[in-house]
Amino acid sequence: MTPVDLLDLDSLLDDEERQIRSVVRRLVDDRVRPHVAEWYEQGQVPARELAREFGRLGLLGMHLTGYGCAGSTAVAYGLACLELEAGDSGVRSLVSVQGSLAMYAIWRYGSEEQKRRWLPPMATGEAIGCFGLTEPDHGSDPASMATRARRDGDDWLLHGGKMWITNAPVADVAVIWARAEEGVRGFAVPLDAPGVSVREMRRKMSLRASVTGEIALDDVRLPADALLPGAAGLKAPLSCLTEARHGIVWGALGAARDCLETTLGYATTRTQFGRPLAGFQLTQAKLADMAVEWQKGFLLALHLGRLADAGRLRPEQVSVGKLNNVREALAIARQCRTILGANGVSGEYPIMRHANNLESVLTYEGTSEIHQLVIGQRLTGLNAFA
Repeated sequence: MTPVDLLDLDSLLDDEERQIRSVVRRLVDDRVRPHVAEWYEQGQVPARELAREFGRLGLLGMHLTGYGCAGSTAVAYGLACLELEAGDSGVRSLVSVQGSLAMYAIWRYGSEEQKRRWLPPMATGEAIGCFGLTEPDHGSDPASMATRARRDGDDWLLHGGKMWITNAPVADVAVIWARAEEGVRGFAVPLDAPGVSVREMRRKMSLRASVTGEIALDDVRLPADALLPGAAGLKAPLSCLTEARHGIVWGALGAARDCLETTLGYATTRTQFGRPLAGFQLTQAKLADMAVEWQKGFLLALHLGRLADAGRLRPEQVSVGKLNNVREALAIARQCRTILGANGVSGEYPIMRHANNLESVLTYEGTSEIHQLVIGQRLTGLNAFA
């Protein structure tokens, strides 16, 4: 139970879900919170070390089954994402890109040989994966991707580039999506393959406790068994994005909760004009509105998680969650910053770090506008994307 839980939302969780949440919260308190401000300021994070620690707890690919994965529920995975992002969005991104994008793509579309090769070490954090879909000139329009795959005898040749790829500078394998003669196909590409080069992207103002890279593919020769046999067409990578967006629906709530709890503690102890900030009507109105939005966001995330566990979650429903929860989390972070005043921009408090991170979360894995169009198409039956 947290100070912002007005509606006794904990009662909606079962004992196992609360236990998983508590374990992840302790890990974040012990391993992330003491260091994350410094990681953010320096733009560096011990990604491999963290991955192994997360792997020991079974957090990597935790909602997948077999191959060393924990086989947890969608709700349990969501709660883990919430607690991770309460530490930092970049830390949650490490876990969700590993499990819900790279591992999920191999688990869902890969061959048995690919699953046995990659998933067990990825589940322990000994191997790190990334997901190569976004390109320098084709972010929200993956159908226009320029990366090409062509057959050369029994092999494949990949040529092109991917940008803004989380985990790429430390990854061992990338799931690369390319356009082939028969349509969009996916490949498991070892990043030490000849012709692959990775450049870390620096000078970010957001998600600085996360490693991001650009992948260049210069006629990379791959054996036939690098192809993900079950992935044919653009629906395959989009299904992976839907999987990852579910974690974002929950994760954004973690950043918002950390902002709210920090602000409540500050406002009840900081005195202005002879009384605590929390004693002023305008401050209480801000706190009340933010807490109400947080409750609504949690109820939405929980409903989507229960639908996912029942096998009934649809992509446009995930778009509702991503659009609402990230948008409201960012609004909460900005409002909390106003209550802290100048201290709100200080690295001594997590508010501005969360706000900066949420600016990225707002636009990655589908901008707000894209999710509005997904929802609009569901409501009207009309495609407004082009």
